[in-house]
Amino acid sequence: MTELLDLCYDVLIRILEEINPEDIAACAQTSRGFNTFIKKNTRLYKAIYLRTFDDPRSNPSGPEPEWVSELQNLVKCKKVLQSTDAQVKTDHLPFLTSTISTLIRTGTAHAGMSANHTFLTTHFATPPNLDPLIYRSSLYARSSPSTAAVFHLCRAPTALETQHHHLSAKLHCLHGAPASAPGRRSLSIHPYARAKVYDLRNYTAENKWGPFLADGSMRVDWEMLEAIMILLGYNSELCCRRYIPWFTPPWLEPFEGVVKDALPYPYVAAAAAAPLSPSIPRGPAIPLAMRDPYNVSGTWSRIVCFLDYNDLWAFNFSSPSDAPGQPRSPLNTEEAIRHLMMKIRVTAIEPAGAGADAGASKALPVVHFAGKTRSVDVTFDPNANSRIRGAVRMTPDGEVQWTTISIFYGGEQRWRSEGIQVGGPNAKRGVVGTWFDKDYDPHGPAGPTAFWKIADGDWKSARGLHEVEGDDDGEGSGDESDEEEGEEGSMGVLAVPSG
Repeated sequence: MTELLDLCYDVLIRILEEINPEDIAACAQTSRGFNTFIKKNTRLYKAIYLRTFDDPRSNPSGPEPEWVSELQNLVKCKKVLQSTDAQVKTDHLPFLTSTISTLIRTGTAHAGMSANHTFLTTHFATPPNLDPLIYRSSLYARSSPSTAAVFHLCRAPTALETQHHHLSAKLHCLHGAPASAPGRRSLSIHPYARAKVYDLRNYTAENKWGPFLADGSMRVDWEMLEAIMILLGYNSELCCRRYIPWFTPPWLEPFEGVVKDALPYPYVAAAAAAPLSPSIPRGPAIPLAMRDPYNVSGTWSRIVCFLDYNDLWAFNFSSPSDAPGQPRSPLNTEEAIRHLMMKIRVTAIEPAGAGADAGASKALPVVHFAGKTRSVDVTFDPNANSRIRGAVRMTPDGEVQWTTISIFYGGEQRWRSEGIQVGGPNAKRGVVGTWFDKDYDPHGPAGPTAFWKIADGDWKSARGLHEVEGDDDGEGSGDESDEEEGEEGSMGVLAVPSG
């Protein structure tokens, strides 16, 4: 051992850089000299981290992460996921959720490959990690004979149960929600998800009728997002197969689309953060695309589901009263589904943290967009073909929020939606959320929606989708001018038949 430690620093480092991350601790325990050499050796931890996982730095020349603690957390995460004790995994659910979220946020796929994505899919490929971690939200608790008593007896979940429900739902949203869950959770969960999504008590002023907690904090309600993803995944299995390549939800495979690709253009963070006031002198104009960290401009597929209004009314107002604070009974009524194509482009970018966005995260700017939406199911749909406008911003806890509004003939605003881009900025998983009447009518209608990007160009170049080209003069979409709209969170899309 003494001879090994007598090697020059660079040679010894090169040798240790080849060991597996989980073997660092074992090497440090072999002798006091090795412990001194390895402990807090930032260069060693950095080299092993970058060899095993994606580079967590959005800008390689930017601030350095805490390489020692970050790698130690990932080693601990791996050991917990490899444990055969389900209780160990349950006890570490907060830690696992935080670490996995970090892996997704810092992962970047180059040429379609991501070490972070490979790590996650490998360790969530079998039921031993799915049952104790992914399928523990209140939806699954209600459907499980062993835990349904919590709801059937109207017993409020404990604080720990509520925390586990929320964290498990978040992991499920990041993992993905296939139409048919594997393992012992292959039961039909969609009636419970449908009941949650169409329960109008879940649409309040406090959560802006979106997938947020009803406390005014704008923190994401992951259980609502989980229910929406389950429901849309189930409905997509029933829809016409003609458009499956473009309208299959991008969350039916483990961790599909949450690890972002490198941006298709050189996003300039410094330029995005530069003062936007026209009164401040600047150099040559920087294209909006280079200021947009969300990669908004392009063509997006969208699906929207809705209940017949008579069924929605009966479910919420004509059925026997449910106990206060308790979820409604499972709903087996089938829904209608609509397929849309959205073509949008960035119209303005402004810094966050001012005015209406005073409570938002200042990490990224607010990006406004405008464009058109077209129905794919029929050539002309008066409830779908419209102008669209919207805005993308960061929530106070760092999630990506999309606000959208559809604008029809004569500037009439009709539908609105609020959604979260699961996986963060530029994630292919897309935006999942709720649509509703722009006047927030407590009697509805409302329902689930999701959209995801399929091309950076317009729909005429999006994989030959000639079916939706239609008449490009804006027929059925009202006034096509692109003047700015004064309403905060304006601009958007929603396409559902009226009640």
